[in-house]
Amino acid sequence: QVQLVESGGGLVHTGGSLRLSCAASGGTFSSFVMGWFRQAPGKGREFVAAISRSSYTTRYDDSVKGRFTISRDNAKNTVHLQMNTLKPEDTAVYYCAASQGVAVTTAIVAYDHWGQGTQVTVSS
Repeated sequence: QVQLVESGGGLVHTGGSLRLSCAASGGTFSSFVMGWFRQAPGKGREFVAAISRSSYTTRYDDSVKGRFTISRDNAKNTVHLQMNTLKPEDTAVYYCAASQGVAVTTAIVAYDHWGQGTQVTVSS
């Protein structure tokens, strides 16, 4: 059974940075497309970023493009989300997800495994 554990969340001021990490176990990490999603209070879960199995392809939501960077280390079974120039609207619970498909997709339904989430709070 695949398990995903996020870490690195916290409280930061506007303009600050955080680096989220997600450690995977119980599956063949290099076979998964990996994604990050977030859910703000009172809102639905939304796509943030995704990365292909080989790291060749990345995809970002327009709201984070140029500020966030997704990366992965298949040797260490980890995926990261470097978040710079954070804004109060980035406040949310951030979830790591793994897809057994081949597409670097934004679709929530395409992701088969989810972590428990890590809170990111950006104060103004």
